[in-house]
Amino acid sequence: MPKIVLTTILNAPIEICFDLARSIDLHKISTAKTREEAIDGVTTGLIGLNEFVTWRASHFGFKQKLTSKITEFQKPTYFKDEQIKGIFKSFYHEHKFEQTEQGVLMTDVFDFQSPLGVLGKIVNRLILTRYLTKLLAERNAVIKLFAESDEWKKVLNKEEYCH
Repeated sequence: MPKIVLTTILNAPIEICFDLARSIDLHKISTAKTREEAIDGVTTGLIGLNEFVTWRASHFGFKQKLTSKITEFQKPTYFKDEQIKGIFKSFYHEHKFEQTEQGVLMTDVFDFQSPLGVLGKIVNRLILTRYLTKLLAERNAVIKLFAESDEWKKVLNKEEYCH
């Protein structure tokens, strides 16, 4: 199974970083070019433990649906989502958050397996791993932009973060 690991330092409170990563609304913003749309399950706001979302998107010129579910959740340091229906043979995406001296270290671990056996492995090596890495990096850049500015207030309830 290919595994993508990305790290990003965020200069913002860990709670905001964590909630931005599980925000359906921010996900829509960060994937605008693939026209991802939440069509079932949690379709707006924050997704939590044992909740699911079904996304419809266009990748490689094909419309696709993918349903993922939050299977593990420890606020504000960790959550994991896994595909329960979709084009991949399997995938899971771990989201880890750690407060460091440099800021919040956000680590994404995306582990996936394509269908089609040997052909899927070739597609992973030649195309899919690079494509998914780019998508995740673009998403993380949007999370960073929102977390480090007042933009987060557009997708999160600001009263929850004011003490």
